[in-house]
Amino acid sequence: MLIDPPPPPALQVARVYLRVSTDAQDLRRQDAIVVEAKAAGYYVAAVYREKASGARADRPELLRMIADLQPGEVVIAEKIDRISRLPLAEAEQLVATIRSRGARLAVPGVVDLSDLTAGVDGIARIVLQSVQDMLLKIALQMAHDDYTDRRERQRQGIALAKAEGRSGGRKSDLGKHARIVAFRTAGRSIAHTAELVECDRSTVKRVWAAHCAIRGKPGN
Repeated sequence: MLIDPPPPPALQVARVYLRVSTDAQDLRRQDAIVVEAKAAGYYVAAVYREKASGARADRPELLRMIADLQPGEVVIAEKIDRISRLPLAEAEQLVATIRSRGARLAVPGVVDLSDLTAGVDGIARIVLQSVQDMLLKIALQMAHDDYTDRRERQRQGIALAKAEGRSGGRKSDLGKHARIVAFRTAGRSIAHTAELVECDRSTVKRVWAAHCAIRGKPGN
């Protein structure tokens, strides 16, 4: 966590949260967010850098940032999925915790109607708050859906690799798998598919069986 000197009195205070999912990924790509925040007139009180899955609620730097938040501050992140890939109920609880500290989110793709809401009362205020909550809910759900879709694609890739008898560091030939699936889907026989793809029949059988198992269909 990097901490800057105290802010000049006129600037709005922001805390920047940067996250990637694995140690193999580089956080430096997101450093431009700090520069952009300062250029937009924010005083950046701290930058929180983390390598952890967004599907976890117990990320140390995220919790540290929330604990540091003061009323009127702004949380800045590259996208909403940097803040959360949690299931919707848990994601909403996380956002509620941030808001309970008196802070708000400034994240691309999440519409902030705070200024408009502050200037109106009655029904108009309720409507604006409802719209903002709905848009935030959609963004949080999309972030979680993207996470689960990625996990499912990884699972399918592993299943296809195992079907060809490959494991460890050896990469399966996904192009060959795709051709096998395409020819079998088009009604080609196992023998004809093996001839067209230039592989043995056992490979065709394994790949097609894995494809059918993933989709819950009989592998004949």
